[in-house]
Amino acid sequence: MIDPRVPIATGAVPTVSGRRAAYFVSDSTGITAETLGSALLVNFPAISFEHRTIPFVDTEAGARDVVSEIDRAADAGLAPVVFTTVKQAQLRAILAEARAVTIDLLAGHLTELEEALGADASEQMGQYHGVGDMQRYQARMRAVEYAIEHDDGQSMRALDIADIIIVAPSRCGKTPTTMYLALQYGLLVANYPLTDDDFPTDSLPKMVAPYAERCFGLTTTPLRLSQVRHERRPSSRYSSLEQCTLELRRAEDLYRRNRVPFLNSSTKSVEEMSAVIMQTMKLRA
Repeated sequence: MIDPRVPIATGAVPTVSGRRAAYFVSDSTGITAETLGSALLVNFPAISFEHRTIPFVDTEAGARDVVSEIDRAADAGLAPVVFTTVKQAQLRAILAEARAVTIDLLAGHLTELEEALGADASEQMGQYHGVGDMQRYQARMRAVEYAIEHDDGQSMRALDIADIIIVAPSRCGKTPTTMYLALQYGLLVANYPLTDDDFPTDSLPKMVAPYAERCFGLTTTPLRLSQVRHERRPSSRYSSLEQCTLELRRAEDLYRRNRVPFLNSSTKSVEEMSAVIMQTMKLRA
């Protein structure tokens, strides 16, 4: 994704040969447009898309600049696909003038809700990812602080209040999953790295053993783990296929002996892993 903070360059055409331009245009951060639009585009794996997110389109001049860029992309190839989450009707009308396939992700649904609720939707911008519910926002910030403090087994403080403890060998995806669960759902998540010092043993490491019912394990494939570790410590025992195979086998045996649920992270995104963890552990945001 092109950095949304970089101004649109005059004359720039963000298309690559053989790829179709896909725009995510918003009057706020663009997260909603990008998330929903990408979820739709992934259903067309035979088509390659060049993604471009343009946030904070909140003026008529800004909307017309976006239309100009989209039209330049259209001149260079196939009509771009444009996903919008812009609330102001006049801005949506301007964006609809672009020579593109424009999909408004809000308009129809807002109209349906207005009719169902008997109330007009606010056109105030930036509400989707603003602070919103202050109590929920503060809970997410506390969860992030908790995740940082308890990353990689750095702290034993307040483990008794953890919603979940992720256990896995190094570089299996503990930290990004922990941070996603904390920031997205406000869950208190700690993670613990399984190392050679934790073996041989039949039980969970002493630090997390008292909270076995809150533990969830991650694993991956030996080849994938070796590749990831090689980027960090090339040509080392740590990244060798033999060591990775050993650590993963020990970890999976440990999970099974202690009835710790686990999943393979090698082909899953952090969003998918988080969804599986929440469902398995019966957690609610």
